[in-house]
Amino acid sequence: MDGMDAFWTMYWPDIVLAASLVLGIAGAIHAIMTKDDVRAASGWVGVIVLNPILGALIYLVLGVNRVRRAAIARRRRRSGAGMDDRETSPAVDVAAASAPQFASLQRLGDKVSPFPVTGGNQLRLLRGGDEAYPAMLEAIRGARSSIALQSYIFDNDPVGQEIAGALIDAARRGVEVRVLIDAIGARYSRPQIVGVLREGGVTTARFNGNVIGLRLPYANLRCHRKLLVVDGETAFTGGMNIRAQFASAFVDGPPARDTHARICGPMVQSLLATFVQDWRFTTGRRLHGKAWESVPQPQPAPTVLARAVLSGPDHTLGSNHSLVMGAIAVAQRSILICSPYFLPDLPLTSALAIAAQRGVEVDIVIPSQNNLALVDAAMTAQLDQVLRPGCRVWRTTGPFDHSKLMAVDGAWALIGSSNLDSRSLRLNFELDVEIYDRDVAGEVDAAIRERMASAWPETLATLRARPFLTRLRNRTVWLASPYL
Repeated sequence: MDGMDAFWTMYWPDIVLAASLVLGIAGAIHAIMTKDDVRAASGWVGVIVLNPILGALIYLVLGVNRVRRAAIARRRRRSGAGMDDRETSPAVDVAAASAPQFASLQRLGDKVSPFPVTGGNQLRLLRGGDEAYPAMLEAIRGARSSIALQSYIFDNDPVGQEIAGALIDAARRGVEVRVLIDAIGARYSRPQIVGVLREGGVTTARFNGNVIGLRLPYANLRCHRKLLVVDGETAFTGGMNIRAQFASAFVDGPPARDTHARICGPMVQSLLATFVQDWRFTTGRRLHGKAWESVPQPQPAPTVLARAVLSGPDHTLGSNHSLVMGAIAVAQRSILICSPYFLPDLPLTSALAIAAQRGVEVDIVIPSQNNLALVDAAMTAQLDQVLRPGCRVWRTTGPFDHSKLMAVDGAWALIGSSNLDSRSLRLNFELDVEIYDRDVAGEVDAAIRERMASAWPETLATLRARPFLTRLRNRTVWLASPYL
């Protein structure tokens, strides 16, 4: 030991220098070779140069992207869950159904989504849990052959227990039932609903629950999709988790708000295929047989043109981001956005700013009361970037609004699970529906404007009026926005 102490005492400066050189050079090379943004690469190289050892360690923790997208895509393909062959939309006239400028957006969607735009769909918006949960329960209780349910959060509370009971009853009467819950979302309530479902005979899996060993790089990947498909004929999707706080019967005062949709028609095939691929990716097991076939039933007029849009850290990376950017680019009169977590990246912020500067009315609706304090602080710190060029920001009053809605020119709409933040746009597996229809898009447009009517405007003046320490806190939290 004395020899080691003497060695360290004599050579520690050389050891530290060698470690600094090795770690610093390795970290700098990694940042230069892997970062797509020149400012991010330059910033990390600067941090490493200032303190090679500490800077390299900070870069290892915060700067290295452990989401191995190519590996994830390969894993999905090996499991048979990949959807690499994108289908070109059939001869549907989106210009006539919506507006001429959206024909180019349809072509963009053909490039970024594995699914085509289909006609002949019935789509009904469901506002909040008081409309969504009874409709979902009715479909589950009427199921004849199969039920596929996927959710980020499925709480073990009165609403969750009622839905779980309906699923268990369906399984007992011979319906094939599969439930897929995100492993993190499943932990939002104790005991987890997973145990209740399994004890009742419902085949249930947790998405990305085992992240030990070689799967550790995937620990940050979450499945944020919300989907219910019954008999391959009727589907529900949107922003709704399964939680009692969205149902007025179980809260004091008004419940939290959200928006879901009930869909029948050809697009249900795309939604069922989405569940099938996620089930195979999670469990390694195929869903096959007549029970898992989707045969579209003719729907009475009026019907809508719509498409399912998948996004995730695989071959669908950035599909939602690309589609939102495309919609902003073709907008001529109005862009309305409702998002609980509004933390857009620089390209999306710039697109909104440019739209406002060329005369498009851009309105962004966000909650006054947010369930995530750090996200709200970061959001507030960034709002000046859209306010300065002329976008308008509105803070809703009343209970928390979890809806994710977008309407452009009253003729195109997007509803689903995607927030406009880094997690939804880069890490999460998301599911959205784009709608080329004046009536439904007009309904989404009206729903957002209804929120604006009772909201208060956030302005540059209200931002500046906040105490300095509050603004400093918000800006400090904003620095971590890519990780929130």
